[in-house]
Amino acid sequence: MRDFEPAWLLRGRHLQSVLASSGLRRRRILPQAAAMLLASRDEILDCGGGVRLLAHHAPPRGPASGRTAVLIHGWEGSGDANYMLASGAALWAAGYRVFRLNLRDHGDSHHLNREMFHSCRLAEVVGAVARIQSRYPQDRLFLGGYSLGGNFALRVAVAAPRAGLRLAAVAAVCPVLDPEATMYALDRGWAGYRLYFLRKWRRSLARKQAAFPGHYRFGDLRRFRRLQDMTDYFVREYTEFPDLLSYLRGYALTGSRLAELSVPVRMLLAEDDPVIPIASLEQLARPALLEVQRSRYGGHCGFIADYRLGSVADGWLVTSFAELGAHSR
Repeated sequence: MRDFEPAWLLRGRHLQSVLASSGLRRRRILPQAAAMLLASRDEILDCGGGVRLLAHHAPPRGPASGRTAVLIHGWEGSGDANYMLASGAALWAAGYRVFRLNLRDHGDSHHLNREMFHSCRLAEVVGAVARIQSRYPQDRLFLGGYSLGGNFALRVAVAAPRAGLRLAAVAAVCPVLDPEATMYALDRGWAGYRLYFLRKWRRSLARKQAAFPGHYRFGDLRRFRRLQDMTDYFVREYTEFPDLLSYLRGYALTGSRLAELSVPVRMLLAEDDPVIPIASLEQLARPALLEVQRSRYGGHCGFIADYRLGSVADGWLVTSFAELGAHSR
């Protein structure tokens, strides 16, 4: 990935980030993902403790390959996000059984659980992966994620031995490393990102309130102009954390969080990512099983290579699973 150089006019970090989730790219992805989507079916996974999560399951094409890939989207994304469809289709074409997992209150799942999503709800994601493993115990299990989904994937990797998960490999694209730094970047950087996430979060909360009208009354959410203020309110009112800082540190990967990895992990970061400051990488433990690959270009979850809007991140995931999986046999 050090050699990744997009077409000259596509090298801007904001352009890379915006194109990744754009309608223009979606029009390219949908035909490529059509066969996988036709084969996919929605499934509700029992994650333990009464929690249910929605997943889109595409059984392997042709004879079973004995490989299952679980993909996790970023915050306010879904199993149908551009990168989930593109990466899912690439893995499915390579013979994998593919699960595109929706985090709580993402996609069409707000009605499944009364309590709200927050980024420290790791146990239910571990439970979802464990449920998938129990259904296909003979398969080698691979886990991938983008942005916050990459952060979840890495925390699942740390929790795997205690949870009885037999992960073959984990790969994360632009994972959230230090939530404090990411929130600062979103609130203080280009306003387009802050407005984008505020708008999507408000819509999501409106759906949550509509699903449980007797439980939630959020008022006018437009009163929050910064993600920090809005997050602080919801942390104090709807989580077990006493303050914003405690919550953000609860899902940080910094410090010794990754020190005891027992699963081969590969991480892809862009040095020009406007959302995940590359400087946060210096705060991570670097165990032998963690491989970090850096690219000069890519933006946030972009890595758009050319004017056809293909992303090299899709092939990177397929290659990473193959290479890391070969070492973990």
